[in-house]
Amino acid sequence: MENIISKFEGMRVLVIGDVMIDAYLMGQVDRISPEAPVPVVAVKNKESRLGGAANVAMNLVALGAKPILCSVIGEDQEGKELLGLLEKEKIGIEGIICSKERITTVKTRVIAQQHQMLRIDQENSNPISEYDSFLLGKRIINDLLPACDVIIFEDYDKGVITPTLIKQIVAEAHKRSIKIAVDPKKRNFNEYVGVDLFKPNLKELKEGYQIDLDPSDQISFETGIIAFMQKMQIKNIMVTLSERGVMISNGKKFDYIPAHIRKIADVSGAGDTVISVASLCLALDLPNSQIAALANLAGGLVCEEVGVVPINKKRLIQESALVKQ
Repeated sequence: MENIISKFEGMRVLVIGDVMIDAYLMGQVDRISPEAPVPVVAVKNKESRLGGAANVAMNLVALGAKPILCSVIGEDQEGKELLGLLEKEKIGIEGIICSKERITTVKTRVIAQQHQMLRIDQENSNPISEYDSFLLGKRIINDLLPACDVIIFEDYDKGVITPTLIKQIVAEAHKRSIKIAVDPKKRNFNEYVGVDLFKPNLKELKEGYQIDLDPSDQISFETGIIAFMQKMQIKNIMVTLSERGVMISNGKKFDYIPAHIRKIADVSGAGDTVISVASLCLALDLPNSQIAALANLAGGLVCEEVGVVPINKKRLIQESALVKQ
C-alpha cells in the first residue's frame, strides 16, 4: 500500500465543482442583547478556510498530487480572498473563472464556548449562465484536460456544474481515455452518464435514484445497484454506508469493506477525503477492492480530527501497513 500511495506524487487532477470559503467567527457569550432576546457574541478570532471542492483539492495536495481547481466564483472581494487562499495552499487556479454575474459562496459560522450558534450563508445556487458555462468548458477542454491524469466532479448543488458541462467533459474525457470520478448531489444526480466511478453516500443514492435501498437486504440492495448502473452506464459505483463502511461494485462483483473502529470526533469532510483517494487509485487502475479499502481507511482517519482537515499522508501510510488487504 505504501508503494501505491507513493505513486500519487505528481499526478495531475482536475477538480470541477463548487468552491467556497468557510469563515469562522469565534468568541464568547457573556450577556443577552438589550435589543432582542439573543446572545451577544464578543468575537475574539476570525478565520477563513477553503471549502467545497477546494477541500478535495487540499486533500489531493496532502497526498502529493497536483490539483487544478475548475470553478466559477464572483468578481468580488471574497473571490480575491478565495484566490489568495488557493495560491497559499499551492492549488492550481488556471481553471477558475471570475464572473460579474455570480457572488463567491461564503458560509460563516458563529461559534461561542465551543458551540455553533449560527450559520450565515452568502451564495447564489442558481445554475451559472450559459456564457460562464461556455467559458469554463472551453478552458477545461482546450487548456487543462489534455494533460490531466484523472477528473473529479465535486458537486455541491451550488450551480457551477450543469448538465451541458457534464456532457462536454465526459465526451472529451472518453476520447482521451481519461477516467472520471464523481461525488454527486441531488440536482445533477442522473446526469453523470458513462462515468468511471460514481460515489454517493446511501442517503444521496436513495434520494437521487428515488428508490429505498437497504444494505441489510443484500439481494435487493445489489439488484437495485445493478439496475441503477445499467441505466446510467456507470462502470463502477462506490457507496459509503456510514458505520457499515463502503460497498464498491463493477456491476458484477460486489466488495464490502467494513468501517474501522475509531473514536469519531467529526465526520465533516470525510467524503472529500474518500473521493480524493479513490480517484487517484482509479487513475492507477487498481482493483476495486483496493480502491475501496484505501479510500475507506483515509475517510476514517480524518473523522478522528475536529473540523474539516485534509488527510495526513504519513499517517495513511502507517495505518495502511497495519491493515490486512
